[in-house]
Amino acid sequence: MIKTLPKLILNLLVLFFGSNIKAQDLHFSQYFEAPLYRNPALAGIVNGDIRVQSIYRSQWNTVAQAYRTGSVNAEYKLPVVGDDFLTLGMQVFYDKAGSADFTSTHLLPALNYHKSLSSEKNMYLSLGIMGGWVERKIDRSKITTNSTYEGRGDGENNLLPRHTYFDGTAGLSLNMGLNDNPENNLVLGAAYHHFNKPKYSFFNDENVAVVPKWVYSADVKFAVSEYSTITIHSDHVRQGNYQETMAGLMYGLKLGGYVDEPDYKISGGAFLRMGDAIIPTLKVDYKPFAFSMSYDVNISKLARTSLGRGGVEFSLTYVGFLDRYNSSANAVNCPRF
Repeated sequence: MIKTLPKLILNLLVLFFGSNIKAQDLHFSQYFEAPLYRNPALAGIVNGDIRVQSIYRSQWNTVAQAYRTGSVNAEYKLPVVGDDFLTLGMQVFYDKAGSADFTSTHLLPALNYHKSLSSEKNMYLSLGIMGGWVERKIDRSKITTNSTYEGRGDGENNLLPRHTYFDGTAGLSLNMGLNDNPENNLVLGAAYHHFNKPKYSFFNDENVAVVPKWVYSADVKFAVSEYSTITIHSDHVRQGNYQETMAGLMYGLKLGGYVDEPDYKISGGAFLRMGDAIIPTLKVDYKPFAFSMSYDVNISKLARTSLGRGGVEFSLTYVGFLDRYNSSANAVNCPRF
């Protein structure tokens, strides 16, 4: 009984937070590989016409039935007026957690307009919006309570197995080159998630709503030499009483070929989720693909139960240019990072 207590507690928390006003959003350690989920105004800030990214995360295998989370985002960037660009995007998010199979599915179309602030250098102010359909459900047949042994199911007459709602996010970002070297870029962003405060309760309680969330981000990339770069990613999240800060860096080394078109780029580094985890990360770029993996080493109070083991993540990215006369590959100025 004592050995199974941590699993029981975590599974009860999944159900509780699934219908509680103070629930926080789930997140990724490789948050920089899910730009739309981070801020829709980050869509299209890439050296390419199209980008498709996917992330898979498995967490808490040691203390509960694993939490499995997946994300896929796709972006298509095209010029509109002068040096301005428009990015069309789609964010798909899936999460399944706990013994009751608490499942979340998000289908969120996105639109981002990049307004050029200078005709002489790369500088863009972007306004992005994202909104769509969210479904959350549980499998009541897998919930065991005292009522189950009395032949009355889970004993919750008003508990809904499924509910849906519309969710919305808006964001701003500033993207600019730091000098004449295209490797040197800065991106600052702020996003307001759940601005419509959708109702969110498995008990159909109109007083329970998703808490709005602010995400502030700052990313910078700069060349150390012709063959190496340093990339820094950071996020600060505020949602109700909850706060989270993540930051870290990756050192990248170009291998083979020419400096501007290397055969490979290998990057390694680490990130810190303050008070929770240290996250070593490795990434390999082999154009047009990039693959990265990371692992959360838990340093929170739960480390004694989890034995320091948190979550493993894998991500795969495709970035490419389209064969068209107005491809961003031919643009003098273009949103990129």
